[in-house]
Amino acid sequence: MHVPAHDLESEFPDYVELITELRHRDAKFQALFDRYNRTNFEVVKAEEADVPMSDFTFEDLKKRRLRLKDEIYGLLRAHAGRL
Repeated sequence: MHVPAHDLESEFPDYVELITELRHRDAKFQALFDRYNRTNFEVVKAEEADVPMSDFTFEDLKKRRLRLKDEIYGLLRAHAGRL
């Protein structure tokens, strides 16, 4: 099954340059970026490879990805006018 991309550049196309900038100069942002990518990889792997896991575990994983994305979006919005 094909799973749509959920990488941050696809999720926030207006912030691609800012994402790159913050990854290089903000350790907190880099840590969130890495956690998001690891979580996203787990979700995509579960969806594409049909990895066996309970529905509860899968939904928890997707909620974790969403919380990370929300936190990242907040940082992007906060920094958007400063650079």
